Amino acid sequence: MRLKDKVAVITGAGQGIGRAYAQRFAREGAHIVVAEINEEIGRRTEQEVKQLGVDALYVKTDVGNEASTKEMAAKAAEHFGRIDILMNNAAIFFGMDREDQSLDYFNRILSVNLTGVWLCTRAVEPYMKRQRKGKIVNQSSTAAYMGNVGMVDTSDPDKPSPPFHYSVAKMGVNGFTKYFAGALGPWGINVNAICPGVTMTEATKSVVPPEMVDMLVMFTALKKPLQPEDLAGTAVFLASPDSDLMTGQVLVVDGGMIMLG
Repeated sequence: MRLKDKVAVITGAGQGIGRAYAQRFAREGAHIVVAEINEEIGRRTEQEVKQLGVDALYVKTDVGNEASTKEMAAKAAEHFGRIDILMNNAAIFFGMDREDQSLDYFNRILSVNLTGVWLCTRAVEPYMKRQRKGKIVNQSSTAAYMGNVGMVDTSDPDKPSPPFHYSVAKMGVNGFTKYFAGALGPWGINVNAICPGVTMTEATKSVVPPEMVDMLVMFTALKKPLQPEDLAGTAVFLASPDSDLMTGQVLVVDGGMIMLG
């Protein structure tokens, strides 16, 4: 067990990739704080984790609200006595409205998908600093690297450009990863990120048309879509002692489409 008796806070752990992280971390021996805004699915993950033989605590958490994130960290530390790992996974993606180009919606997406990473990190860092040890793993996306928007309608100069809110937020997550790595490294805290490709969650199915998924998969080297479980091994690596001298890195896990280097 690579995470035996570690305490891992996983935001958005009620479904999709976050749920897969919670289950895999539990199998690796970690105790899990299910930081999830939706109580029904959060409680479900809490019970699933407990059935795997470790302790779990559900805390209703709105990652875009500073008071909520601070309360989450305090309850985690009170219950378990420490916080060893933070998985900044929560994001607005399920049911995301790709047609809403308003400023309000842009700010709403960024408040959760970007500011939420900042708030949760700020909430747990005092506990990790006192330990002089901790692992923070941020969830990015290959959407951050897809700058070519494809076909552009040039018929109407008054029509605004798309907001690119999700992609912009994830590029910001990459930036946060590097800046927090520099700020928290002297305290013994590692900060890295996972950058998944198209992953077959219910959220993906709600937002990305099937034909687009097929097209994106076709452009990968391995020619197959990712499942949530396919990301869990990378998350365990970044949360474990195996990555103790690795920080400020963004690892792309996408079947070989975005090949950086």
